[in-house]
Amino acid sequence: MPDFSDEAEVTNEAKRDTRAALLAGRRALTAPRRAEAAARVQAELVSVVRRMRPRRMTAYVPVGSEPGGADLPAVLHAALPPGGELLLPVLLDDLDLDWAVWTGPDALVAAGRGMREPSGPRLGVDAVARAELVVVPALAVDRRGLRLGRGGGSYDRALARVPATTLTVVPLHDGELVDVLPTEPHDRPVRAVVTPTGGLRTLDPALADGEGVAPHTSAGRIRGR
Repeated sequence: MPDFSDEAEVTNEAKRDTRAALLAGRRALTAPRRAEAAARVQAELVSVVRRMRPRRMTAYVPVGSEPGGADLPAVLHAALPPGGELLLPVLLDDLDLDWAVWTGPDALVAAGRGMREPSGPRLGVDAVARAELVVVPALAVDRRGLRLGRGGGSYDRALARVPATTLTVVPLHDGELVDVLPTEPHDRPVRAVVTPTGGLRTLDPALADGEGVAPHTSAGRIRGR
């Protein structure tokens, strides 16, 4: 049931304002800075993939000023072990996410909301639950792991299907890991972020005091999740 309370309206307005400010900041980034940030984010994510060696992982095709660069799927796929699958999201009419295997850039087609998605067979909305590494987009993430997306709720639904032990990672630009974001009950946390200068950093949803964020570079700790 929709929440029409005053508190919900304040939260929605705060989200809209925060989202607008973050998007403006991304648009202000120069092309060289975006390219440099993409290279650093890709390198860190590749390092994670090579340490974890997932049999299945998910990612997406960054568009516009999103961190990671448009070639992120190709870079991640190349880092997978032999036989490893990379799934990309397919936006459904109700804004939920189906999934399909990435088979190369030539198999991507234009989709809603500026997305590019694979044209192959759909695997169902629950396919994300069997991924060992889940890379998802956001405009910002706070130190509890709560993310701010574009407002459609697609990834909150997808993350609700992901086991709590799965490593979920958001690529961000510098400055987009913040202390606290406006949130609603349906917002789902992630376990880590990647930034160009900070690398991979794990987040502790149990902590709400701004602490508990630390570099996460040990292969053993990642595997142990």
